[in-house]
Amino acid sequence: MSQPDLDSLRAFVAIAHRRSFRKAADELGVSPSTLSHMMRAMEEGLGVRLLHRTTRSVAPTEAGEHFLRRIEPVLRELGDTLEDVSGFGGRPGGTLRINTAEPTARWLLQRAVPVFQQRYPEVSLDLFVENGLVDIVAAGFDAGVRLLEAVPQDMHVAPFGAPVRFMPVASPAYLQAHGTPHVPDDLRTHGCIRMRMQSGKIYRWEFARHGQAFAIDVPGTLVLNQVGLMVEAAAAGRGIAYVPDTTARDYLDDGRLLPLLQEWCQPSSELALYYPGHRHVPAALRAFIGVLQEVYPPA
Repeated sequence: MSQPDLDSLRAFVAIAHRRSFRKAADELGVSPSTLSHMMRAMEEGLGVRLLHRTTRSVAPTEAGEHFLRRIEPVLRELGDTLEDVSGFGGRPGGTLRINTAEPTARWLLQRAVPVFQQRYPEVSLDLFVENGLVDIVAAGFDAGVRLLEAVPQDMHVAPFGAPVRFMPVASPAYLQAHGTPHVPDDLRTHGCIRMRMQSGKIYRWEFARHGQAFAIDVPGTLVLNQVGLMVEAAAAGRGIAYVPDTTARDYLDDGRLLPLLQEWCQPSSELALYYPGHRHVPAALRAFIGVLQEVYPPA
């Protein structure tokens, strides 16, 4: 029996989690054919098949599942050890993989990411946009960023910034042409830019006042599934959008968008970076948390 090298072990873990040679190859920065060759050589060296392969899918065999459960903690411990040793050099390095939603990614790119990259040029920041909540451990991320209220309870959290407020916004030109809504019910006579969620459902706009909360299924002929596009469409006069103030901040500050029905829009929770509690916290992640809490201090 020949022992597989470290690259082959890491490749096997990536393939087993992604259930795809192509996706694993994209993650590792190699070609699918290279991964296929590595896995074939590793299976021959170990004398056991680790992966079921078809033309459309790949999945671990029973032996592969057992191997994955045993080898993943070993690789994680090795990574933590290497991180500890590199920390003696005094500068965070390596790759930091963070999963977040599209509107939050846009917001982070405005201020936090430039500061982090200028301060820690040795770190490669891999910011992966995924609007649905994912299992960051299974997907191989170091951390995620979501609203605090949406973070799984078994995670360690590092909140940052003021509570996010979702609100309707519209361009001055749209309001001049169609009038300004004064209560949420007025939205029923306006052209609204609606949001399709990852589940396929249309998002209902949420309001609250005097302790009473309710949601409205607003009318509108334009439906988008990205908040950033909704902000841009509203600024172009295509209708009223309901978006987080963090995403629309630049547009609100320079007057391209105006906030509406603010007394009906209550702050939700603040954003938080979260990561598994059982893992060693890499130096790069500690540095990123520090930048977030410095650039976006609590209100």
